[in-house]
Amino acid sequence: MNIRPAFLYELDAIMAIFDAAKAYMYSEGNTSQWGDDYPPRQLIADEIALGQLYVVEGDLSQLVAVFSFAVTVEPTYAVIDDGAWHYDEPYGVVHRLASNGRVGGIADYCFMWCKNRCNYLRVDTHCDNATMLRAIERQGFVRSGIITLSRNGEKRIAFEWHK
Repeated sequence: MNIRPAFLYELDAIMAIFDAAKAYMYSEGNTSQWGDDYPPRQLIADEIALGQLYVVEGDLSQLVAVFSFAVTVEPTYAVIDDGAWHYDEPYGVVHRLASNGRVGGIADYCFMWCKNRCNYLRVDTHCDNATMLRAIERQGFVRSGIITLSRNGEKRIAFEWHK
């Protein structure tokens, strides 16, 4: 597998990966995390333009997964309830990790890639996303508290990992 920045010409293939991931989430009982209209195409195009969207290539360079990664301040993480962030230093943020389901171990592979680029990571997920919760915990992230999404006011479980 190979991780590289996404290109705008791949937008249709990337959105198809998100559709496959949503179908999987729905089949696992996680029907409310993203809904039918998330992530919006324009958000993904903007992340590509910023160099913050990455794709995972499988055999024959076929796209099998996508995720957002940036070392940045995430405004949604400014307030955390039922806990606290344990470190006050620059951090990498991982968002919208999605797979088409054709290759196993994608989350672990992506998290390891991010860990090799940043000593401190933050991530959040929906309480019904059992697959992602297992991957986050398997990768040694520690539960930090609950954050509230600015786009819709929904709650997410927040985690952090520090080298």
